[in-house]
Amino acid sequence: MPMVEMGHPPSPPLIKRGYRNPTRPGLGLEVLTFADLRRRLSGGEFRRGHRLDFHHLTLVHAGEGVGTVDFVDRPCRPGTLLHIRPGQVQRLPMTPDGEPADLDATIVLFTPDFPPRLQATAQVTDDPFGPASWQLGPDDRRRFGHALADLAAEYADYTGPTGPPPFPEPDPDLTKELLRQLLAGILLRIARLPGPGDSAPPQSAAEPYRLFQHELERSFGTLRQAHDHAARLGYSLKTLNRACRRATGHTAKQLIDARVTLEAKRLLAHTDLPVAAVSHRLGFSEPTNFSKFFTRATGRTPGAFRTAQR
Repeated sequence: MPMVEMGHPPSPPLIKRGYRNPTRPGLGLEVLTFADLRRRLSGGEFRRGHRLDFHHLTLVHAGEGVGTVDFVDRPCRPGTLLHIRPGQVQRLPMTPDGEPADLDATIVLFTPDFPPRLQATAQVTDDPFGPASWQLGPDDRRRFGHALADLAAEYADYTGPTGPPPFPEPDPDLTKELLRQLLAGILLRIARLPGPGDSAPPQSAAEPYRLFQHELERSFGTLRQAHDHAARLGYSLKTLNRACRRATGHTAKQLIDARVTLEAKRLLAHTDLPVAAVSHRLGFSEPTNFSKFFTRATGRTPGAFRTAQR
């Protein structure tokens, strides 16, 4: 029988945030402090889940707290680097008693199209299963601190075009390009940080996996079989699985199922959609099939998971 949701209290609505730079409209980058962000959000807004359509990068210099990214706790302390990608759901760092954390941190917000498109940076920005946090050692912490300070200084100088050419110094177009390149340098530094795997996949495996990442984000709700993704990309299933294993340690089918499970968790935790509607949105023919899939993946029924989140 289809599961029916009854008796659950309404969840605090998820805040879906589109990118907007309040001080430099038109620039796809903003550099601010954690204190700036706390002042910008009311207490109620700060405590709710946020789903962004832009990147949120944070380097913690001092203070402690715990945030979450897609249901995983992310402890924050000096040297923590956090990267939330578009579409991920985050809760901002809080103290153990439920108050907003008092962090000294640099935050960089940027749109997906602001940094230069480099293959090495794409593996940082485009991978939905890429690492969300790192605890930097002393050398990396110093390097990232300097890189972010340079970015913040150039950002402070950028005022944007203020009239017809010639523009006052510094030239806003040159400064904007410098900001793009400085951000690319930070992303390249992230790309060479150690991830959960042992090493980067060889180039022959990296390209199929990169294309699969994009295809998976577009069609995880409609294509559930790995051979369908392989055919759409023009690879054999064997080639696709080899690329996925080298990049992540998992098969293409395991990654598809993980992405569907993640989206199901987001919808169950952060919306009041009935389970049947969640099932339909994720491409299941029957709610019972979705319930079996979700229970097998998480150890909980959809209703039990939703109740636990609330």
